Amino acid sequence: MKVLITDNDLGDGALETNLLKEHLNAEVLIAKCKSEDDVIKSLSDFNPDAVIVQWAPVKAKAISLMANVKIISRIGIGMDMIDLEAAAKAGIPVKNVPHYCTEEVATHAVSLGLALWRKLPQLDAEMRSGKWAAASHASSIKKISESTIGLIGTGRIGSLVGKYFSGFGAKVIAFDPYAKGHGFESVDLARIAAESDLISLHCPLTSENKYLINDEFLASTSKKPILINTSRGGLIDPSAVDRALKSGVLSGAGLDVYEVEPLPMDDILRTSPNALLTPHSSWCSIQALPELRKEAVMNVINFYKDAAK
Repeated sequence: MKVLITDNDLGDGALETNLLKEHLNAEVLIAKCKSEDDVIKSLSDFNPDAVIVQWAPVKAKAISLMANVKIISRIGIGMDMIDLEAAAKAGIPVKNVPHYCTEEVATHAVSLGLALWRKLPQLDAEMRSGKWAAASHASSIKKISESTIGLIGTGRIGSLVGKYFSGFGAKVIAFDPYAKGHGFESVDLARIAAESDLISLHCPLTSENKYLINDEFLASTSKKPILINTSRGGLIDPSAVDRALKSGVLSGAGLDVYEVEPLPMDDILRTSPNALLTPHSSWCSIQALPELRKEAVMNVINFYKDAAK
């Protein structure tokens, strides 16, 4: 049994290696793949029976070389780095770890929103410069209880964000063509844009929704909303968001995910006004990290144990 871990920046790999050796007596290769060519080379050199991937691109060409691979497991929730269609055609199931950080990401999204809502970055900067002006932003701060929160995506995380904001008394509306029974008023994207004081993204990245937040969408907003993204960077057009922040179409943006990660030093978002940036850290907690690493490995272990029954 051979297991290839294409990449993993979450630790030294001992947890993963020990579990795989204990349960499957597996030989484990932890590679440092960054590109598809790196993945292809590791597959060719090692010829694994299972693949565990964090961020490395596992696309159709790589999947075509998986002669012995019976399962691919993602260290995380999103699977946009894996060609799911190619995997399905090859008969290789793809598993993820969907539950490990629901509370963490929802809390992070709400925290970004509240910090921008209450103008905390601006107030902090003013204090550090020696300014004392408690009411300097009063004219642009509304009560949350008299505001509308727009969710795009109402899975586990999005629904929890909606519940948190509902607890503050906000009206919550939601756009999600794939989900029913989430408990919020279902609306179309046009109403999200027109009615929301804060818009929070909670959907996977697909070919259909890339740059969902673009110039056209932002131009259709009417309340200078705050934009929050803790899902995938490719959901927003960064240049369009930068323009909207500079023009005042958006009053703020709380971003934890980016199209290119780590975020390049010359990326336009680094200098966007009223942008609060965090380094894809919304999933983090002392509980979440070991659970993520363990469950990604257990996907492989459980697959082979079930196959042996």
